[in-house]
This record gives sequence, structure tokens and C-alpha cells, in this order.
Amino acid sequence: MKILVLGSDGQLGKCLNDQLKNIDHESIFFSRSDLDISNLNLLRKKILLTKPNIIINAAAFTGVDKAETEKKLAYLINHRAVEVIANTCKELNSWLIHVSTDYVFDGFHDRPYNETYQTNPQSVYGASKLAGESAIQSSGCKHLIIRTSWVFSEYGNNFLKTMISLGIKNNELNVVDDQIGCPTYAQDIAKTIVYIAPKLTQEKLDSNIFHYCGDNPCSWYEFSVFIFNEAKKYGYKSPNCINKIKTKDYKTEAKRPQNSSLDCFKIEKHFGIKPSNWSLGVKQALKKQEF
Repeated sequence: MKILVLGSDGQLGKCLNDQLKNIDHESIFFSRSDLDISNLNLLRKKILLTKPNIIINAAAFTGVDKAETEKKLAYLINHRAVEVIANTCKELNSWLIHVSTDYVFDGFHDRPYNETYQTNPQSVYGASKLAGESAIQSSGCKHLIIRTSWVFSEYGNNFLKTMISLGIKNNELNVVDDQIGCPTYAQDIAKTIVYIAPKLTQEKLDSNIFHYCGDNPCSWYEFSVFIFNEAKKYGYKSPNCINKIKTKDYKTEAKRPQNSSLDCFKIEKHFGIKPSNWSLGVKQALKKQEF
């Protein structure tokens, strides 16, 4: 089995590199320098030349606020490039595993979102990711769409690393306490994908959407407090004071869902995969990375 990973230089892509070392299949990794997926003609040509059995698309425009002012680029990467990937998978009869986001939901519900909830993105980023999902489904290719949330790891730019960096420079921080979500360790996402991937060619599975995220919903404030409590154990400098603030007092270009926690029952039922233990993930990421 030949697996092609797109976006191998991102935090999830690097975690996929770590996890794919543990399986006996050929893995090919394309970073942005190897293949910029916004080059649609080259994207199709390279996939056709590679002829993978499975494509894992970990490439995306992930700048939530940036997407508000760079809408055309966000849609090019999150929608049109995904459409090309999906159509090429259909042409090759290959599987596509595509990573999507909790931001396809509006966040107005007070319970975790399952896969049947009506999507209603409130930002350009969320809308562009939803357009990518729709393009995959319309292509008719064999696919799994995995929606996740609040991704962090020892790699790349993410909330955990941002908090550690801010904590080193500041004695006091303000963190939003009225947005709820499920932090998800990127290594756990990668493990989930690597566990599922061989089953796609070995078993008769249908195309589907699954949610996979952290086990316990929390606010950004609660997440930051846990991060700093753990960081102290590893000798990282932490702020003396962390203040709770409301979303209205923290201005951003893009609107965030108030509650974007996801229900992971479906993926557990289908594959026996438990939600990500994000508190353990924080500890593992802090052990692996020097900030």
C-alpha cells in the first residue's frame, strides 16, 4: 500500500511522519516546498505520477483571522485544491482521508456536535473548509473526512506553544473563558489516521465523516491554566496572573464558535478509537519540545 501525505511540514504532517514510521507501508511525504497545493495543475500531475492508494490531506489554510482578509487564498487551498485532490482520487480509485474542523459549526448549541448536526460556519475559514468537504462528497471519490478541533503539539504554531512563549515574556495574561472546545493532541490524530488507513484497503468501508477530538471540553482559559501548571514542572516560566476575559473583550477578525466541542461516539463505535487524552498530550508535548 502506498500512502501520500500532503502538508508534511505542518504540525499534523510532522506527527503523521512520526506515526507512519511504525507501519510496514510505503509512505511519501510532500511538504509545501515539494508541492504547493495552490498550484492546481501541478497538484493533479504529481498525484497522478505518484499513484497512491491513499492520500492523507493534512495541508490547509489554517489562519482563522487571516482568512478574513485573504479569502481568495483560503478558498483556493481549502476548497479548490481539495476539489482537485478528490477528483484525482476518483480518477485513480484511491482513498482520500481529509482533515477538517469544528469551525464548520456555528457554536450556538450547548452540547457537543455530532456528525449529523447542521453545519453553519461563522467565519471565512470555516466556510472554506466546509466547501472543501462538499467538494469531496460531490466528487464521488472514496473518502473519510475527519473533523477535529483545537489542535496542538510540539510542532508548528498552536495555542500551547503560544501560551508558553507569552508566559516567558509576560507576568500577566488575559485569556478568553467563554469559548468552549476540545483540545486535541496532533499525535493522537495521526495515530487515529494511521490506525484507520490500512483498513480502507483491507475491509469494505463506506465513505464517511467522523469527529475526533479531545476527551474533555474546556475553555481557552481552563486550557491555559492546565498548560502553565504542567509547564512549571518542566521549568518553564509562567505568568503570575491569568485573567478570565469575555470574547467581546478580545477583538479578532474572525468570529469564533462559542461552543465547538465535538461528539466522538461515532468513530469509537466504528473503530474502537477513544477520544484524545489532551491532558496527557500536553505533558508529552512539553517533554518533547523546548520553547
